[in-house]
Amino acid sequence: MAFTRATGKHRGASRLARRSAGIAGVAALATTGVVGTLASPALAADTDDRSPEDTGLTQVIAADSIADQLNAQAAAQEREATEAEARAKARAEAKREAEARAQEIREAKERAAREAERRRLASFTLPVAGSYVSTGYKTGGSLWSSGSHSGVDFHASYGSSVVSVGSGTVVEAGWGGAYGNNIVIRMNDGTYTQYGHLSSIGVYVGQTVEPGQQIGVSGSTGNSTGPHLHFEARATAEYGSDINPVAYLRARGVSL
Repeated sequence: MAFTRATGKHRGASRLARRSAGIAGVAALATTGVVGTLASPALAADTDDRSPEDTGLTQVIAADSIADQLNAQAAAQEREATEAEARAKARAEAKREAEARAQEIREAKERAAREAERRRLASFTLPVAGSYVSTGYKTGGSLWSSGSHSGVDFHASYGSSVVSVGSGTVVEAGWGGAYGNNIVIRMNDGTYTQYGHLSSIGVYVGQTVEPGQQIGVSGSTGNSTGPHLHFEARATAEYGSDINPVAYLRARGVSL
């Protein structure tokens, strides 16, 4: 019985042809990556759908970047804290220096004030402001029991203010015979001054007085021919120890 070979579209491929085609197909699929897809469909799908950030390498890079940012922030915060501490220390030091300077200024002012007060208390002045000597020291005449003037007379109208010529303590305040109402002051330097013929007395025995402090008012009490101030300087409180009043005052810086 004779057989005829099938031809046309119904013709089947030979085993060799089919094998060759299979090998070629596998090679093509391997080249295009389809084999991997066929071998693991789920893995292939995951790989195709992932973004670049989801890969392991990208995650490591992102982590390193975040760490760098955190380190930079920590370094910046540390610098800011250090700078803030330095500024605070500088302000504190400036405050201490300012306070020390202010203290020095206060102490200098206090020293200057004490020195000025010391000088003031050690100073001397005229017993009647703006006055002048109307009768000199040792002037002779019958008006004085000793035959000469034991002090000087300062011109002073009735009721003129009489002041202590310096710092001292009142040792006599009252009636003094020929001196009328008189005051005797022991000066701080150990000498004595006397103020006579006063119309009134404004201090008491034991009172301390300062230069220029009012002690009484001028008048014409006692052995006097008219209002004036009799002023004496003495080495002791006793009569007869008189010192030239003009020389006494000039030696203590008083101009007259």
